[in-house]
Amino acid sequence: MIERVLEKILFASRWLLAPLYLGLILGLIAILVKAGQHLWHLATHMIAESESEVILALLGLIDLTLTGSLVIIVIFSGYENFVSRIDASDHPDWPEWMAKIDFTGLKLKLLSSIVAISAIQLLRAFMNVQNTPDRDLAWYVGIHLTFVVSGLVLALTDKMGGDAGH
Repeated sequence: MIERVLEKILFASRWLLAPLYLGLILGLIAILVKAGQHLWHLATHMIAESESEVILALLGLIDLTLTGSLVIIVIFSGYENFVSRIDASDHPDWPEWMAKIDFTGLKLKLLSSIVAISAIQLLRAFMNVQNTPDRDLAWYVGIHLTFVVSGLVLALTDKMGGDAGH
């Protein structure tokens, strides 16, 4: 009797994650606002900016887009994996991968997105190398390589463990 009640409480506790996913939606709105600011700045200064400044602004937009995509992956995959199934048949434009990703696949997608975001940050630093201290460049490279190696190790351990994540 006590065991069943405890199990019901534990199972119902997954719904405590739902407000966190709603908070991520607010974070996605914040990213959208920042992207709008970047676009406005780019549109109003495009003629006066140098080519490298325009490229840096576009890299900023790419960075925000990748971060927004990362948030979407966490929202949908996390909700589907930990809170409740979403009936994809009610959503004809539902991306196919969202209904099929498991926790291992989620980890790999997250780390892949983080590596891509890190690469964009590193590229932005190299595009502005004359204004970026060597120490900062070294940190960017070190952090990026840490993410890359972490991703490779995670993928290898999942493969060796027999879990392809799909």
